[in-house]
Amino acid sequence: MILLNFLFSCVRSLLTGLYPPSSGTIIINGKDIRSDLAAIRTELGVCPQYDVLFNMLTVREHLLFYGSVKNTSCTEVIALEDVDLSQHQYKPVGALSGGMKRRLSIAISFVGNSKTVVLDEPTSGVDPCSRRSIWDVLLKYKAGCTLIFTTHHLDEAEVLSDHIAILHHGQLRCWGSPSYLRETYGQGHSLTLTKKVC
Repeated sequence: MILLNFLFSCVRSLLTGLYPPSSGTIIINGKDIRSDLAAIRTELGVCPQYDVLFNMLTVREHLLFYGSVKNTSCTEVIALEDVDLSQHQYKPVGALSGGMKRRLSIAISFVGNSKTVVLDEPTSGVDPCSRRSIWDVLLKYKAGCTLIFTTHHLDEAEVLSDHIAILHHGQLRCWGSPSYLRETYGQGHSLTLTKKVC
């Protein structure tokens, strides 16, 4: 788990331009990260594993702030409705539950109609109901952009992904659609229950 998170952290740092690649390049939506980083950042959304939020700002102020960072007119009301935060938009973030903060971080990653969104464990630390509502948001926005995310939940990967890559000890072990991986590697399990009659 630690190695996977470290690898994804490195990939996220390369994709967002925090570190330049040591060799080669990365092309995002036809733009080269070495020469078009400013343009890429206006189309890129990031949701780190740990929320980057300010307790004194309200939910709405966060979306406006991150929208201004991306230099875009933000569609914050739509994002608030999608993540079920409309009724909390004027609350300071410090007063929100962990699940609400996570939904806000996901909404921030989609501000400005991001074409590529990188999500690191988007449902970590949330209750099952919040997890399902986050799935609904990701499924809704998935059609209009490319989502790259990590998860330790196999059901989540299967529901949300068109393609899954499985890493083990820093090596890519398999890659393919959920149905292909299930057919190729799925062993299945048998459970036999015996009822004891008294």
